[in-house]
Amino acid sequence: MDVNFIKEFFPRYIDAAMLVLRLGILGILISMLVGFFLSVIIYYKIPCLQRLAAFFVELSRNSPLIVILFFLYFGLTKIGVRITSEAAAIIGLSFLGSGYMAETFRAGVESVSKAQIEGGLAIGLTKNQVMRYIILPECLVNSIPPLCSNIIFLLKETSVFSAVALADLVFVAKDLIGIYYKTDEALLMLVVCYFIILLPILSFAFVLEKRLRRAKFGN
Repeated sequence: MDVNFIKEFFPRYIDAAMLVLRLGILGILISMLVGFFLSVIIYYKIPCLQRLAAFFVELSRNSPLIVILFFLYFGLTKIGVRITSEAAAIIGLSFLGSGYMAETFRAGVESVSKAQIEGGLAIGLTKNQVMRYIILPECLVNSIPPLCSNIIFLLKETSVFSAVALADLVFVAKDLIGIYYKTDEALLMLVVCYFIILLPILSFAFVLEKRLRRAKFGN
């Protein structure tokens, strides 16, 4: 193991990790917003929009990210639409994540017992108040584990960003292996970077879920 090689080139991985985090966080936030609205449309069975939302969810969940990126970055040029590689990465990740987030939020809403909803209506709460004070808090607690899984999944999917000429972590690793043939060192730094990115998310989600459940059940 060449320690000097690691010291020399690890800063390149740091830059790549910052790029991955920046694009990944934007894509995840957008996917959460879109997914929430899709889940509301599907849950409340809004006419006309329900089928479109369900189709969008199925399409996004069954489309590999690399195919989405190729379509956005290379395919759209055939009709005169050109977007940057970063825009393609954000849009592609958002499209992929929206379907997963929508299903997560929908499952969270449906996990709220009908007795709680009916009880809220019985004491005079409006439907909007029931949604705000009963359904959404319960949905948030129940959705944290799958949301965490979705976030980790989407961050790992950023490993294909190099397909649209982005210098992500995998791109840096392949570049160094191709030039210096330092496979072990390059892959070790790649694994360490992803571990550093993902471990805090797991820890934060665990602590947050524990505190919310403690606040909910009072123990």
